[in-house]
Amino acid sequence: MKKIITLLVTAFIVFASSACAGAEPKTTAGIDDGQDIRILTVSNADGKITAATIEAAFEKIGFSIDGNNNMNAPFKPRFKKTFYQTYHLFTTHSAKHTLALAKKYPSIGLISPLSMSLYSNRDDDTSKGKTMSISALTLRGMSRITQIPMTNPDLIAYSKFLEKGLRAALPGGKFKTLSYKNVAPLKTSYATTFTTEFDGADIDERAEQKDDFEAEFEGELEPIGFLFPGFVDFASEFDDAGYDAYEQYDTYSICKLDVIFPIHQNHPEVGAFAPCSYYIYMKKGEKTVHMGFPSVENWISATDLDRNDKKTFGTLIEAQKLIEDVVNEIIE
Repeated sequence: MKKIITLLVTAFIVFASSACAGAEPKTTAGIDDGQDIRILTVSNADGKITAATIEAAFEKIGFSIDGNNNMNAPFKPRFKKTFYQTYHLFTTHSAKHTLALAKKYPSIGLISPLSMSLYSNRDDDTSKGKTMSISALTLRGMSRITQIPMTNPDLIAYSKFLEKGLRAALPGGKFKTLSYKNVAPLKTSYATTFTTEFDGADIDERAEQKDDFEAEFEGELEPIGFLFPGFVDFASEFDDAGYDAYEQYDTYSICKLDVIFPIHQNHPEVGAFAPCSYYIYMKKGEKTVHMGFPSVENWISATDLDRNDKKTFGTLIEAQKLIEDVVNEIIE
């Protein structure tokens, strides 16, 4: 296999099959507060709202649950402390909405599945009563990362469906007013992408090439601390729904404890980007394989992370480079 290109994290990404390149998507009145993430919080004095009840609420309205990981479980032995009474990284997707968008915009893989953090009070603060919060992407955030226009009806429908899930999970919850100043412009998508070729003679050989890549990808990243808490075979899911344009379309959820732990102390909402999704797809009749993931610049931009803080910014940049180096090494 041959490496074709790796785009820098600050590049303006344009997907070849996307029709949204060009003018910046127009803001739709009432649904753009200038933020890429949103936080819904509700009182939980009786403790009845848990990560399990949140999962059940999303599943009941039609979401597929891809992961619901209690991060305090690995944090405690690894770092000898936790910061929140509950802290889960939650990944989910709507098969129907994902397919509707994937027909025109393969870039939906950058946020498939959707990531969220579920968290309660800090360990040392229950003075205001027990609460439960969920952080997730806004419509603006979904649009900016993927470069699917914010006015796209399918993206709007997905964002509304996500909000339906959030409100079902936290009845009576209220969205927190956020005021981060460094959120990236709508026209900017921070993504790192790669292309290569799977040139097998038939579908079986190309599937084997994909499996070989994925096995090496996991094998190289796991020993240096990366976890893979989720995997979705979207090509099969789409095929089951009667759409077979993709020969291959997989997404991985990727996480690294050394990255999320120091950042979530002051920014538990970064779970809207963690785990991140790494997509790999090839359309039928083609040999070019497209891969990519949302770069760590999304974390920095969306939450005003301090670039001078080595514990946060430094670990993000290191993780970014490690993934880039592994992929480039495999596809050279």
